[in-house]
Amino acid sequence: MPAAVSDDELVPERFYRDLISGMRNGVIVIRRDGTLVAVNDAAYGSLDMLPGSHDIGRPIAVVLADVPEMVRVLDGAFGGDPLPNRAEVKLARTGRSIGFTLSLVRDGLGVVSGAALFFRDLTRVEQLEERERLRDRLAALGEMAAAIAHEVKNPLAGIEVMAGLLKRRLSDSPESQAMLADIIGEAKMANAIVMEVLDFVRPVRLQVEDVAVAALVQDSLHMAESTVGRGHTAVSVDVPEDLPPVQGDGHQLRQVFTNLLINAFEALNGEGRLIVQATALDRLPFPATPDQPQGPGVEITVVDDGPGIPESMRDRIFSPFFTTKPRGSGLGLAIVRKVVDAHEGRIEVQPGPDGSGTCVRLLLPLAPSLEHTPMRLPDEGAPGGPRPR
Repeated sequence: MPAAVSDDELVPERFYRDLISGMRNGVIVIRRDGTLVAVNDAAYGSLDMLPGSHDIGRPIAVVLADVPEMVRVLDGAFGGDPLPNRAEVKLARTGRSIGFTLSLVRDGLGVVSGAALFFRDLTRVEQLEERERLRDRLAALGEMAAAIAHEVKNPLAGIEVMAGLLKRRLSDSPESQAMLADIIGEAKMANAIVMEVLDFVRPVRLQVEDVAVAALVQDSLHMAESTVGRGHTAVSVDVPEDLPPVQGDGHQLRQVFTNLLINAFEALNGEGRLIVQATALDRLPFPATPDQPQGPGVEITVVDDGPGIPESMRDRIFSPFFTTKPRGSGLGLAIVRKVVDAHEGRIEVQPGPDGSGTCVRLLLPLAPSLEHTPMRLPDEGAPGGPRPR
């Protein structure tokens, strides 16, 4: 039985236009010949397009020339195959994941006269789901790592203590002194790696406070210089004192920036130039939730003119245990991203403005919801910050 509808006199065409315009999901309607009949602002937003006042009546392949994936979806509406329901497509240009449902439009005689596409941006949903899956995996891994760390740390402590005793007893043997110093150094390094693994698998718990961005950058710069030293590197800091504060964990954010600055100093090797800049944004360029626009935030960039990072490595540098350093654990930047995610921010790595060097771009909301604070793992120690590796 066909659905009941009101007469055109009771529900004018203007009502249907307002109905489509007010929908929170994207809507695109085309005729059988592929010309556009209706499109709403939510559709333009999800496809990262500017609304066009003259798009109605134009071929859909022209209107959506920048998103050919959606053109292919609409072209498939009249192929005779069962139409997709709750399907998903990934847009190559923006990387967004779009969930959609496709329906045919029939006239009073049942003849197909067009097609309607209903869709929404699922990118943030997938990110949240992936974060939940990662949290579950890390919780299981954390329990195992805590048990292993407990068993490994005791022998390492014993090795270090006994090597220290032998070093004192064999003070008259330079060769033995050198060998025992190496043993103690390697034991300390192994213990540091164990602690870093624990930092990575341990859930991030934030002690939230108002954090002044200018003070955050200056403190991190002092910590980085005390760790590796800047040498002859020219450092420029352009962070206004009147930037709005960020609600977050000041200690862990300092560790994040310290890690990034240490990596930059090491890449420059005492030469070149390092620039740190920060600006306020009225709205961050990603949604707070799938249905809620993002609010204000700050953008902080760390730019150096060093050797840069090959494009093939940029997607991997935040992966656990990936490192290009001879004695690195590959967990420093993985922990950085984990802390940034906990603050509901984003971190990106790209070439510098002139195509050389490295630019690390960090986006932080001023007031994150912080509703995803994970549960405490059994037998956890105090939360730690990321260590440079």
